[in-house]
Amino acid sequence: MRHITTFAGLPVVQFEPGVVDRLDAKGTPRSAVAWRIETDYEADEEAFRTVLDRCLDVVGGESVQALVVGQWGEAYDTPPPLHLLIAARLRLPHLRALFLGEMTSEECEISWINHTDVAPLLAAFPGLEVLRIRGADGLQLSPVRHMRLRELAVESGGLSAGVVRGIADSHLPALTDLELWLGVSQYGGDVSVEDLAPVFSGTGVPRLRRLALRNAEIADQVAAALAGAPVVPRLETLDLSLGILSDQGAEALLLGQPLTHLRRLDLSHHFISAELADRLRAELPGVDVDLSDEQEEDDGERYTAVSE
Repeated sequence: MRHITTFAGLPVVQFEPGVVDRLDAKGTPRSAVAWRIETDYEADEEAFRTVLDRCLDVVGGESVQALVVGQWGEAYDTPPPLHLLIAARLRLPHLRALFLGEMTSEECEISWINHTDVAPLLAAFPGLEVLRIRGADGLQLSPVRHMRLRELAVESGGLSAGVVRGIADSHLPALTDLELWLGVSQYGGDVSVEDLAPVFSGTGVPRLRRLALRNAEIADQVAAALAGAPVVPRLETLDLSLGILSDQGAEALLLGQPLTHLRRLDLSHHFISAELADRLRAELPGVDVDLSDEQEEDDGERYTAVSE
């Protein structure tokens, strides 16, 4: 996993000495990039406070529309200092997109990245439209009411059912894009199809257009549930990539409700046979069906793309 180069439609720029002068010299508006901040992996909370304050002072907090947070210290042991971001909310009046935990596996394995309850963060930034989180160890989302959030994503090697229930119990009327990496039980993934039932019903997310339930060891069960889920007819994109989807799940999708209205069906990183793959393409002629990255079983075992 490499560092991202774009976020929320903006190029990512690492905050460092001289970078603002270089942007100004090019005539690039400071608001036209996503600013990335980080500390050393052994840094403490005060070091993160210093980096954040320095970024807001030099860039100008009013120019920050997107913020990418990398290492904040010992992420494998300590959650991000959300209280410092919350304390800076008045200095970030135009913040629209936030990425928490943008680290490579060399910096911290995804299943080790610590988090905490992000509901207070959402409450502090009512104008936030995009929230992406990498890692889910300790992650919580207490039910929250947020009128502007359009995109919510959690990348994980194992997602807890409590996070899914928190999302289901929240009021997110503007949400159009929900992406959850369900992961595996070995790394805390205990989400069941029953936990996802409120999402499948679509009642709490009336504007949802993209549903991505990725990196799932329960991909076949998810596909079977989606075959009759009320939320599917309103979707433009359905994404079951990175998991262990097999012929069982593919067959369920084909035998279920029509999917011809979809613009895109992403099943990449899969264990589907060539015969079923051909059927999917043939029966969904107007859909962009991604069946790339075909996998093979390893001694009878199937593995998700991301776990530890």
